[in-house]
Amino acid sequence: MRLNMALPCRISVYTENERVYLGYIKPVEMLSALSTEPSLIQIATEVESSMIRIMADAR
Repeated sequence: MRLNMALPCRISVYTENERVYLGYIKPVEMLSALSTEPSLIQIATEVESSMIRIMADAR
């Protein structure tokens, strides 16, 4: 429950100088700073991989 503020992971879409950018906070880094629980790090790794695929597909 103490990690609930870290979720859900969001992808931001913004423009700057007429270019579109995607941004996100890396789940592995974020959860590693909050917990050393191996199972959470594994989940964060899976979430991060999914986010990277989503952003790649959006291009």
